[in-house]
Amino acid sequence: MSKHRRAGSGTSPASSPRARTPERGGRRRGSARRRGAAAGRPSRALVLVATAGLLLFGAGWVHALYEQPGAPVPPARSDGRPKAHADAPQHAARGGRRPDVLQGLPVAALSESTRARIPAEARQLVLVTGKAKDSSESTAALYTRPAPAADWVRAAQWPARNGAKGWSTERAYGDLTSPQGVFSLSDAGGLLSAPPGTKLPYDRDSGFVATGLGVNGESLAGSFDYVVAIDYNRRQGVSPLDPVMPDGKGRGGNIWLHVDHDGPSQGCVGLPKAAMEQLLETLDPAAHPVIAMGPAGF
Repeated sequence: MSKHRRAGSGTSPASSPRARTPERGGRRRGSARRRGAAAGRPSRALVLVATAGLLLFGAGWVHALYEQPGAPVPPARSDGRPKAHADAPQHAARGGRRPDVLQGLPVAALSESTRARIPAEARQLVLVTGKAKDSSESTAALYTRPAPAADWVRAAQWPARNGAKGWSTERAYGDLTSPQGVFSLSDAGGLLSAPPGTKLPYDRDSGFVATGLGVNGESLAGSFDYVVAIDYNRRQGVSPLDPVMPDGKGRGGNIWLHVDHDGPSQGCVGLPKAAMEQLLETLDPAAHPVIAMGPAGF
């Protein structure tokens, strides 16, 4: 049969075995390959589900590991912010103030009622804190503030001595206690000339000489080289030597800050000589200086 007749016959390619076999057979093999490849490759959704499952399993295993008794502590995660050191001082929630300090003054030193007695206009404060109510050992500190509403700032601190029998709110003449409370500081004086820069009224007088011996038999020489009168049972604006006691002699008087004589006093507060010089150079009537004195927590 000639090829013209084969081409011109009415037989379609679909009905011809020879024409059908190569084309359709090739399609079957190609489809099978694609189906086989698809069958061997997991779907994207299946991969995601499997991955999520592995992550959950791993997290549960880590949690179980750290929940066991004696298990290691899991490493802390850092969010990039600095953490407070365990030894760093803790601050109160309001204003960043330390809990042991209120308005710049130590909380343990004086009570709220005593703190409230410090005049609002005062900008200089001598705080004398006794070791105990019946102790003659104490600590004195000088505080200042730039304005009445500002916090206090400690400028200096020294060892101090007070009455041989401690402190009293109802002091009597000769009981060897120091008066407890808040008092103004108005006048000064001494056997020696006033230190340079002294602003308080200063009375230099030969009468500032202590006679006799101290409570423990120590010499009192030089005790009154410098004094600052504490305004307890006295008139303000006069020499510390003034004998007048407005509340009566029964309460005693002439209570001063003076130079320490290495022993307890009969009621005054003794400070190192250098401390007395510093106070005289610092205290200023314009700053309304006061002294708060008593046992810790008074």
